[in-house]
Amino acid sequence: MKNVIFISPNFPTNYWQFCRELKNDGMNVLGIGDAPYDGLSGELKDSLTEYYKVSSLENYDEVYRAVAYLIFRHGRVDWLESNNEYWLERDARLRTDFHITSGFQTGDIPRAKYKSKMKEFYQKAGIPTARYHLVDGEEGCLAFVEEVGWPVVVKPDNGVGASDTHKLSDREELRAFLARRMEGVPYIMEEFIHAEVNSYDAIIDSKGEPIFETGNVTPMSIMDIVNQEDNSIYYIVKDLPADVKKAGRDTVKSFGVKSRFVHFEFFRLTQDQEGMGKKGDVVALEVNMRPCGGFSPDMMNYANSTNVYKIWADMIAFDHSTLEVGEHAFCAYAGRRDGKDFAMDHDAIMEKYGACMKMVDRIPDVLADAMGNQMYMATFRTKKELDAFYKDVLKLNKKK
Repeated sequence: MKNVIFISPNFPTNYWQFCRELKNDGMNVLGIGDAPYDGLSGELKDSLTEYYKVSSLENYDEVYRAVAYLIFRHGRVDWLESNNEYWLERDARLRTDFHITSGFQTGDIPRAKYKSKMKEFYQKAGIPTARYHLVDGEEGCLAFVEEVGWPVVVKPDNGVGASDTHKLSDREELRAFLARRMEGVPYIMEEFIHAEVNSYDAIIDSKGEPIFETGNVTPMSIMDIVNQEDNSIYYIVKDLPADVKKAGRDTVKSFGVKSRFVHFEFFRLTQDQEGMGKKGDVVALEVNMRPCGGFSPDMMNYANSTNVYKIWADMIAFDHSTLEVGEHAFCAYAGRRDGKDFAMDHDAIMEKYGACMKMVDRIPDVLADAMGNQMYMATFRTKKELDAFYKDVLKLNKKK
């Protein structure tokens, strides 16, 4: 029986399903988290052989001792994972320190986490990347802008999601950013790409081959959603476009990905852009060596009539999937922002779209910046139906 340590199995709230499927596949599932055991859901408790509570997952020494204790209790650990962007470096350090070889080690992290270092591996795969500059002072940044033009995008070189990401349109905005940026944090500046985001989401086996593939489209940038406090929308595609599939598979090979759930982001150009390509071309954005966040795994299930939590567990247990992918559909996510005067209230939405709805819930405050406050998730057979849903759910009352 394989021993699997799952870090933070209670958050995000849907991740207990990874633990359930590991148990169903015969794994010995050992949880480490900072939530009291009594606060865990019944489903999660039933999925865990043992749970070790730490006072803070930020405290490496405490988490290290938790892993050591579980190894003492249950023997050698075969797998350690959180599937969470925030803990990727912590996971790699623990694997390295305890000689757990079934995942990224500390030396693998730079290419997986630093946006500037990702570009080399995208370029090896033949995928264009935006020109960039590692932020120094005003003079160096302006020299880069002289080359690529305004606007530019700045963000932490090692960042999570769209956190602290900004579009700068002139010298005054650049000066304001340089004055307020976090001290000691390396930032990357990139030319602005006119595009929508298309993703490649896959579960990869130990030979670097996909055993499940899908993708999503985000018409608005997460940066704008966070900074402008706008509504959040994205959808799982009914069928993964061939060009995104090729770019995703080429990226898997270039980065040397094995035995992981991945979320790779690409730009699809919305206009011709010099040095990048023609309208409709797929170019690089960034890699994420974990599942797409929030409720995306559930959306993948609804869009593909399958269970990605089990496919991932199967990858660990058997190195292949025991599930078939079923009928395909679009799966839409709409996250409405509190305080907006929407034309359709909740009851009206449910009356019109209740038969299509898969999930309706409030979003935890920690995720609301990027995902909105009130979420609706629904499936549709056609793009026309999908577009009508977004139009209805996000329409505002006209100002008097």
